[in-house]
Amino acid sequence: MSKWLSKIFKGSSHNISEGHYRGNYGQDPNYYAPSTSGVEWSEQENEDINRAIEWSLLEENQTGKRVINNENQLEEDEQLARAIQEILNVESPPRYGYGYGNGNGNGNGYGYGSGSGSGSGNGNGNGNAYQGNVYQPIPVHFPMGYRICAGCNTEIGHGRFLNCLNAFWHPECFRCHACNLPISDYEFSMTGNYPYHKSCYKERYHPKCDVCKYFIPTNPAGLIEYRAHPFWIQKYCPSHEHDGTPRCCSCERMEARDTGYIALSDGRKLCLECLDSAIMDTNECQPLYLDIQEFYESLNMRVEQHVPLLLVERQALNEAREGEKNGHYHIPETRGLCLSEEQTISRVLKRPKFGAGNRAMGMVTEPYKLMRRCEVTAILILFGLPRLLTGSILAHEMMHAWMRLRGFQHLSQDVEEGICQVLAHMWLESQLASSSGISAASSSASRASKRGTRSPFERKLGEFFKHQIESDTSPVYGDGFRMGQRAVQKYGLEKTLDHIRMTGRFPY
Repeated sequence: MSKWLSKIFKGSSHNISEGHYRGNYGQDPNYYAPSTSGVEWSEQENEDINRAIEWSLLEENQTGKRVINNENQLEEDEQLARAIQEILNVESPPRYGYGYGNGNGNGNGYGYGSGSGSGSGNGNGNGNAYQGNVYQPIPVHFPMGYRICAGCNTEIGHGRFLNCLNAFWHPECFRCHACNLPISDYEFSMTGNYPYHKSCYKERYHPKCDVCKYFIPTNPAGLIEYRAHPFWIQKYCPSHEHDGTPRCCSCERMEARDTGYIALSDGRKLCLECLDSAIMDTNECQPLYLDIQEFYESLNMRVEQHVPLLLVERQALNEAREGEKNGHYHIPETRGLCLSEEQTISRVLKRPKFGAGNRAMGMVTEPYKLMRRCEVTAILILFGLPRLLTGSILAHEMMHAWMRLRGFQHLSQDVEEGICQVLAHMWLESQLASSSGISAASSSASRASKRGTRSPFERKLGEFFKHQIESDTSPVYGDGFRMGQRAVQKYGLEKTLDHIRMTGRFPY
């Protein structure tokens, strides 16, 4: 058979031209195919092939199988194989080859959630990319040889290209949305429809700790876990709750590593923003005391008796609390007291100065003997707190004094503390609603007050103190406030107080 086929092939007049590619195979084979110049076999030639096959089979039947053991026969068979391959090439031109440019990519970026209070927020994400499938390339409906770069809007000719985000790109046109440099990595991150280097995405979107300023680390499960203050939304690493990082005794924000909090003499820390309006000694607080008295008079709740007001350190406040037979105290820390017993109290007479290391120095205290002339002997307030916080505590304690002097007796804790919180909340609202927020008598209480307007932070601080009262979860102070506020909103303050005097309960 080989002889007959060789004769036929050698006699054939068909020429097979080599295929020419307009692109580089392996880089851009999907849209370019080799060309051929062959024509179909004639009917006569097909008959010659069939006749040759029949003669060869007849010859094989007559002579039997022969074993090929010489080099000439091997060479003849190799010629036969090449000839058959040429036949196939002519009859079935090669199909388009499958391949890929520089890869088809996609990615998802890091994320994070939010938390509140002692809870936590968390988030996670990853960036990944993948190369195009060699066997199933993404179909793109462009005319043959016509592909537009999504970056520069020009045609992509010969050479390398990228197939990413359902579009084609010159490698130098596929750029990071943050740094505008080409993305040559196999993995990248995305947000919206914009690609990013993984490092650029992390720098822009991965949450940083507001305390140590580093990226918040992932937990063992690979999630980004952090803590966040419910009002200030200060995000920080969970480890800072246990590593001794101080909080401001007023606004409760954690001390950032690049700031310095003021160290008060009783061990508390005060941030610089709260220090700006802080009241530091007893004499400095007297104008604010007059402001609170005027507030009560505007509600027809004048306090007739003179009740001393003293600013004290934490230790003196705790000692006075222990010497009081009756009273309700806000845990975890008491910041104000309305006393009914005779005691000797160490009051702050002169405000401290702040020296090296932001430490309080030179504060002057003196003992003060309380005499029982009525049901209330004194009101004590913790020194070093901002004016609005000091005022809200003073308004609360003044309500205790007013009720004791008016003969309110045997009230449950939630009723007494609840209505006192209502008055503190009302005073804060009046301060935030006023245009200047201060009276002329109390203008010396802080540097911010001297300017006649509140700073944006001081207004924010006032909103925070209101939020503390409203969101308190304790059964006595929190639930008591909400029951008292509903009663006052429904019946008014005067009728609510009359009902409490008669029944010891809030009206419903």
